[in-house]
Amino acid sequence: MAITLAAGSLFLAVPANAATVNYVALGDSYSAGVGAGNYDSSSGSCSRSNSAYPALWANAHANNFKFVACSGARTGDVLNSQVSALSSSTTEVSITIGGNDAGFSDTMQTCVLDGTSSCLSAVATAKAYATNTLPGQLANLYATIHSHAPNAHVVVLDYPHLYQVPGSCWFGISDTSRSAINGAADTLDGVIAKAAANAGFSFADVRGQFSGHEICGDYDQWLHSTTLPIDESYHPTADGQQYGYLPVFSTNS
Repeated sequence: MAITLAAGSLFLAVPANAATVNYVALGDSYSAGVGAGNYDSSSGSCSRSNSAYPALWANAHANNFKFVACSGARTGDVLNSQVSALSSSTTEVSITIGGNDAGFSDTMQTCVLDGTSSCLSAVATAKAYATNTLPGQLANLYATIHSHAPNAHVVVLDYPHLYQVPGSCWFGISDTSRSAINGAADTLDGVIAKAAANAGFSFADVRGQFSGHEICGDYDQWLHSTTLPIDESYHPTADGQQYGYLPVFSTNS
Protein backbone atom coordinates (compact mmCIF):
# COMPACT_ATOMS: atom_id res chain seq x y z
CA MET A 1 0.00 0.00 0.00
CA ALA A 2 1.44 3.38 -0.93
CA ILE A 3 1.86 6.03 1.74
CA THR A 4 0.86 9.61 1.01
CA LEU A 5 2.75 12.29 2.91
CA ALA A 6 0.95 15.39 4.08
CA ALA A 7 2.29 18.72 2.94
CA GLY A 8 5.17 19.86 5.08
CA SER A 9 5.89 16.43 6.57
CA LEU A 10 9.42 15.14 6.61
CA PHE A 11 10.20 12.40 4.11
CA LEU A 12 12.83 11.00 6.45
CA ALA A 13 10.13 10.30 9.02
CA VAL A 14 9.00 7.40 6.83
CA PRO A 15 11.27 4.35 6.49
CA ALA A 16 12.88 4.28 3.07
CA ASN A 17 11.20 1.03 2.09
CA ALA A 18 7.78 1.74 3.60
CA ALA A 19 6.22 3.09 0.42
CA THR A 20 7.94 0.77 -2.04
CA VAL A 21 5.35 -0.88 -4.25
CA ASN A 22 6.55 -3.30 -6.91
CA TYR A 23 3.44 -4.04 -8.94
CA VAL A 24 2.99 -6.64 -11.67
CA ALA A 25 -0.20 -6.76 -13.76
CA LEU A 26 -0.92 -10.20 -15.23
CA GLY A 27 -3.82 -11.53 -17.24
CA ASP A 28 -5.88 -11.21 -20.38
CA SER A 29 -7.46 -8.45 -22.45
CA TYR A 30 -9.60 -7.16 -19.57
CA SER A 31 -6.40 -6.34 -17.68
CA ALA A 32 -4.46 -5.27 -20.78
CA GLY A 33 -7.17 -2.70 -21.47
CA VAL A 34 -8.45 -3.83 -24.86
CA GLY A 35 -11.33 -1.51 -25.70
CA ALA A 36 -9.95 1.45 -23.74
CA GLY A 37 -7.84 2.90 -26.57
CA ASN A 38 -4.64 4.81 -25.79
CA TYR A 39 -2.58 1.73 -26.56
CA ASP A 40 1.14 1.41 -25.93
CA SER A 41 2.54 0.83 -29.41
CA SER A 42 5.42 -1.18 -27.98
CA SER A 43 2.99 -3.82 -26.66
CA GLY A 44 2.12 -5.09 -30.15
CA SER A 45 -0.73 -7.58 -30.34
CA CYS A 46 -1.02 -7.62 -26.53
CA SER A 47 -2.78 -4.22 -26.90
CA ARG A 48 -1.86 -2.84 -23.49
CA SER A 49 -3.61 0.43 -22.83
CA ASN A 50 -2.33 3.36 -20.80
CA SER A 51 -5.98 3.79 -19.79
CA ALA A 52 -6.27 0.26 -18.34
CA TYR A 53 -6.85 -0.06 -14.60
CA PRO A 54 -3.35 -1.46 -13.92
CA ALA A 55 -1.67 1.54 -15.57
CA LEU A 56 -3.98 4.00 -13.82
CA TRP A 57 -3.34 2.41 -10.43
CA ALA A 58 0.39 2.17 -11.01
CA ASN A 59 0.61 5.85 -11.91
CA ALA A 60 -0.75 6.73 -8.47
CA HIS A 61 0.71 4.01 -6.26
CA ALA A 62 3.59 2.00 -7.69
CA ASN A 63 7.30 2.71 -7.56
CA ASN A 64 7.96 -0.05 -10.07
CA PHE A 65 5.44 -1.42 -12.55
CA LYS A 66 5.60 -4.40 -14.89
CA PHE A 67 2.63 -4.56 -17.25
CA VAL A 68 2.59 -7.98 -18.89
CA ALA A 69 -1.15 -8.67 -19.33
CA CYS A 70 -1.89 -9.58 -22.93
CA SER A 71 -4.92 -9.75 -25.18
CA GLY A 72 -6.11 -13.31 -25.75
CA ALA A 73 -4.16 -14.77 -22.84
CA ARG A 74 -5.22 -18.06 -21.31
CA THR A 75 -3.96 -19.63 -18.11
CA GLY A 76 -1.21 -21.41 -20.04
CA ASP A 77 -0.04 -18.14 -21.58
CA VAL A 78 0.30 -16.55 -18.16
CA LEU A 79 2.35 -19.54 -17.02
CA ASN A 80 4.56 -19.51 -20.11
CA SER A 81 4.98 -15.80 -20.78
CA GLN A 82 3.95 -13.68 -17.79
CA VAL A 83 4.88 -15.18 -14.41
CA SER A 84 8.56 -14.62 -15.18
CA ALA A 85 7.88 -10.94 -14.40
CA LEU A 86 7.28 -11.90 -10.75
CA SER A 87 9.92 -12.14 -8.06
CA SER A 88 10.35 -12.24 -4.31
CA SER A 89 10.43 -8.43 -4.35
CA THR A 90 7.00 -8.18 -6.00
CA THR A 91 4.56 -6.63 -3.53
CA GLU A 92 1.33 -6.33 -5.54
CA VAL A 93 -0.17 -8.47 -8.30
CA SER A 94 -3.44 -8.18 -10.22
CA ILE A 95 -4.94 -10.63 -12.68
CA THR A 96 -8.02 -11.35 -14.76
CA ILE A 97 -7.93 -14.77 -16.40
CA GLY A 98 -10.22 -17.64 -17.35
CA GLY A 99 -12.56 -16.15 -19.91
CA ASN A 100 -10.48 -17.21 -22.88
CA ASP A 101 -9.91 -20.68 -21.46
CA ALA A 102 -13.67 -21.15 -21.29
CA GLY A 103 -14.08 -19.92 -24.86
CA PHE A 104 -16.18 -16.85 -24.20
CA SER A 105 -14.99 -15.03 -27.32
CA ASP A 106 -16.22 -17.86 -29.53
CA THR A 107 -19.39 -18.07 -27.46
CA MET A 108 -20.15 -14.40 -28.09
CA GLN A 109 -19.53 -14.83 -31.81
CA THR A 110 -21.99 -17.73 -31.89
CA CYS A 111 -24.58 -15.78 -29.94
CA VAL A 112 -24.36 -12.77 -32.24
CA LEU A 113 -24.32 -14.67 -35.54
CA ASP A 114 -26.29 -17.88 -35.04
CA GLY A 115 -29.40 -17.14 -32.99
CA THR A 116 -30.76 -18.06 -29.57
CA SER A 117 -30.68 -21.86 -29.80
CA SER A 118 -27.05 -21.96 -30.88
CA CYS A 119 -26.19 -19.33 -28.30
CA LEU A 120 -27.67 -21.37 -25.45
CA SER A 121 -25.76 -24.43 -26.61
CA ALA A 122 -22.47 -22.48 -26.76
CA VAL A 123 -23.10 -20.97 -23.34
CA ALA A 124 -23.73 -24.43 -21.88
CA THR A 125 -20.42 -25.64 -23.32
CA ALA A 126 -18.56 -22.67 -21.84
CA LYS A 127 -20.19 -23.17 -18.44
CA ALA A 128 -19.27 -26.85 -18.45
CA TYR A 129 -15.65 -25.99 -19.16
CA ALA A 130 -15.61 -23.35 -16.43
CA THR A 131 -17.11 -25.77 -13.94
CA ASN A 132 -15.17 -28.93 -14.76
CA THR A 133 -11.80 -27.96 -16.22
CA LEU A 134 -10.98 -24.40 -15.26
CA PRO A 135 -10.69 -24.96 -11.47
CA GLY A 136 -7.64 -27.17 -11.89
CA GLN A 137 -6.03 -24.74 -14.32
CA LEU A 138 -6.58 -21.82 -11.96
CA ALA A 139 -5.27 -23.76 -8.96
CA ASN A 140 -2.08 -24.58 -10.84
CA LEU A 141 -1.65 -21.00 -12.05
CA TYR A 142 -2.32 -19.43 -8.65
CA ALA A 143 0.13 -21.81 -6.97
CA THR A 144 2.76 -20.81 -9.51
CA ILE A 145 2.10 -17.11 -8.94
CA HIS A 146 2.56 -17.62 -5.20
CA SER A 147 5.78 -19.56 -5.70
CA HIS A 148 7.22 -16.83 -7.93
CA ALA A 149 6.02 -13.93 -5.75
CA PRO A 150 5.74 -15.34 -2.21
CA ASN A 151 5.63 -11.90 -0.58
CA ALA A 152 3.04 -10.34 -2.88
CA HIS A 153 -0.55 -9.38 -2.19
CA VAL A 154 -2.48 -10.88 -5.09
CA VAL A 155 -5.84 -9.51 -6.26
CA VAL A 156 -7.91 -11.68 -8.60
CA LEU A 157 -10.56 -9.67 -10.45
CA ASP A 158 -13.53 -11.17 -12.27
CA TYR A 159 -15.71 -10.25 -15.25
CA PRO A 160 -18.83 -8.04 -15.32
CA HIS A 161 -22.22 -8.97 -16.70
CA LEU A 162 -22.24 -7.89 -20.34
CA TYR A 163 -25.92 -6.96 -20.45
CA GLN A 164 -28.61 -5.31 -18.41
CA VAL A 165 -31.69 -7.51 -18.78
CA PRO A 166 -34.27 -6.25 -19.49
CA GLY A 167 -32.52 -3.23 -20.89
CA SER A 168 -32.80 -0.34 -23.27
CA CYS A 169 -31.73 -2.20 -26.44
CA TRP A 170 -34.38 -2.61 -29.11
CA PHE A 171 -32.20 -4.64 -31.44
CA GLY A 172 -29.55 -7.31 -31.23
CA ILE A 173 -29.62 -10.73 -29.61
CA SER A 174 -32.59 -11.90 -27.59
CA ASP A 175 -33.01 -11.26 -23.87
CA THR A 176 -32.92 -15.04 -23.47
CA SER A 177 -29.42 -15.07 -24.92
CA ARG A 178 -28.39 -12.03 -22.89
CA SER A 179 -29.55 -13.66 -19.67
CA ALA A 180 -27.73 -16.86 -20.53
CA ILE A 181 -24.50 -14.96 -21.20
CA ASN A 182 -24.80 -13.18 -17.86
CA GLY A 183 -25.42 -16.54 -16.22
CA ALA A 184 -22.25 -17.89 -17.77
CA ALA A 185 -20.36 -14.91 -16.35
CA ASP A 186 -21.76 -15.74 -12.92
CA THR A 187 -20.60 -19.34 -13.27
CA LEU A 188 -17.14 -18.24 -14.37
CA ASP A 189 -16.87 -15.64 -11.62
CA GLY A 190 -17.94 -18.17 -9.01
CA VAL A 191 -15.20 -20.56 -10.10
CA ILE A 192 -12.65 -17.74 -10.03
CA ALA A 193 -13.77 -16.63 -6.56
CA LYS A 194 -13.44 -20.13 -5.12
CA ALA A 195 -10.02 -20.69 -6.67
CA ALA A 196 -8.79 -17.33 -5.37
CA ALA A 197 -10.02 -18.14 -1.87
CA ASN A 198 -8.34 -21.55 -1.97
CA ALA A 199 -5.07 -19.85 -2.93
CA GLY A 200 -5.35 -17.25 -0.18
CA PHE A 201 -5.67 -14.43 -2.70
CA SER A 202 -8.04 -11.45 -2.55
CA PHE A 203 -11.08 -11.66 -4.83
CA ALA A 204 -12.44 -8.45 -6.33
CA ASP A 205 -15.95 -8.66 -7.81
CA VAL A 206 -16.69 -5.96 -10.40
CA ARG A 207 -20.29 -6.95 -11.20
CA GLY A 208 -21.86 -4.54 -8.72
CA GLN A 209 -19.69 -1.66 -9.88
CA PHE A 210 -20.80 -2.19 -13.50
CA SER A 211 -24.50 -2.50 -12.60
CA GLY A 212 -26.54 -0.20 -14.83
CA HIS A 213 -23.53 0.45 -17.05
CA GLU A 214 -23.66 -2.80 -19.00
CA ILE A 215 -24.67 -3.01 -22.65
CA CYS A 216 -28.35 -1.94 -22.80
CA GLY A 217 -27.88 -0.33 -19.37
CA ASP A 218 -29.75 2.65 -17.96
CA TYR A 219 -26.62 4.77 -17.60
CA ASP A 220 -23.48 5.41 -19.62
CA GLN A 221 -22.35 2.09 -21.03
CA TRP A 222 -18.92 1.00 -19.85
CA LEU A 223 -18.75 -1.97 -22.23
CA HIS A 224 -18.54 -2.04 -26.00
CA SER A 225 -21.19 -3.94 -27.92
CA THR A 226 -20.25 -5.22 -31.37
CA THR A 227 -17.78 -2.65 -32.65
CA LEU A 228 -14.74 -2.06 -34.83
CA PRO A 229 -12.01 -3.06 -34.40
CA ILE A 230 -13.81 -6.32 -33.68
CA ASP A 231 -11.46 -7.40 -30.89
CA GLU A 232 -12.69 -4.46 -28.79
CA SER A 233 -16.23 -5.88 -28.79
CA TYR A 234 -17.53 -6.91 -25.35
CA HIS A 235 -14.64 -5.27 -23.56
CA PRO A 236 -14.62 -2.34 -21.13
CA THR A 237 -14.35 1.18 -22.49
CA ALA A 238 -11.91 3.65 -20.97
CA ASP A 239 -14.69 4.59 -18.53
CA GLY A 240 -15.19 0.91 -17.73
CA GLN A 241 -11.53 0.67 -16.80
CA GLN A 242 -11.47 3.91 -14.82
CA TYR A 243 -14.84 3.78 -13.10
CA GLY A 244 -15.53 0.04 -13.18
CA TYR A 245 -12.32 -1.87 -12.60
CA LEU A 246 -10.04 0.72 -10.98
CA PRO A 247 -12.17 1.48 -7.88
CA VAL A 248 -12.74 -2.22 -7.19
CA PHE A 249 -9.04 -3.02 -7.52
CA SER A 250 -8.10 0.01 -5.40
CA THR A 251 -10.44 -1.12 -2.63
CA ASN A 252 -8.90 -4.58 -2.58
CA SER A 253 -5.24 -3.63 -3.15
